[in-house]
Amino acid sequence: MAIFSVYVVNKAGGLIYQLDHYAPRADTEKTFSFPLDLVLRPHDERVVVAFGQRDGIRVGHAVLAINGAEVNGRFTADGKDVLEFLGNAANYPVSIRFGRHRLSSNEKLMLASMFHSLFAIGSQLSPEVGSSGIEMLETDTFKLHCFQTLTGIKFMVLADPRQTGIDALLRKIYEIYSDFALKNPFYSLEMPIRCELFDQNLKLALEAAEKAGPFGPGS
Repeated sequence: MAIFSVYVVNKAGGLIYQLDHYAPRADTEKTFSFPLDLVLRPHDERVVVAFGQRDGIRVGHAVLAINGAEVNGRFTADGKDVLEFLGNAANYPVSIRFGRHRLSSNEKLMLASMFHSLFAIGSQLSPEVGSSGIEMLETDTFKLHCFQTLTGIKFMVLADPRQTGIDALLRKIYEIYSDFALKNPFYSLEMPIRCELFDQNLKLALEAAEKAGPFGPGS
């Protein structure tokens, strides 16, 4: 079981804190001969697999490295276009590492804002008055848990679907936020959280949750 990441979103929908706690690696590296038996396409400034899953390489996976050198978006380490490089038979055999791309800071900001809007829509769609909005989204590989405070701050945790004790963890994170961010004289409400004690205590809470599941009395 694992906790993947934590997001804190202010009442306006802005991302004010994000921590990647654990990122499972699903990278696959293979050596290919010409012609490449995968169909690659440019997408969002990356080169991704459009067709031809094999050996752990899936549609949507991005080209992360070529011949051991990290790829920068759509370009190789020495500035060559990835698609042009892989379309040249003279460059084969070639070793390519595929995997899920890492979210950029801008993408994380955008996703936080999108969830803020979905949360509001969920509240409005509820047949009951005073609905709190979306508290959990579930997929086959992770669950997104959300806790909104009375002041509108949202704490979100992405975790393994089997991870227990997330409700208690969210409230623990709120407690840490109150103790180490709100009581910090240098912190301004609604602004990004940059506090070493907040970071330290949050990481300790995540580690405790992963090891013990639900928080016990007095934790």
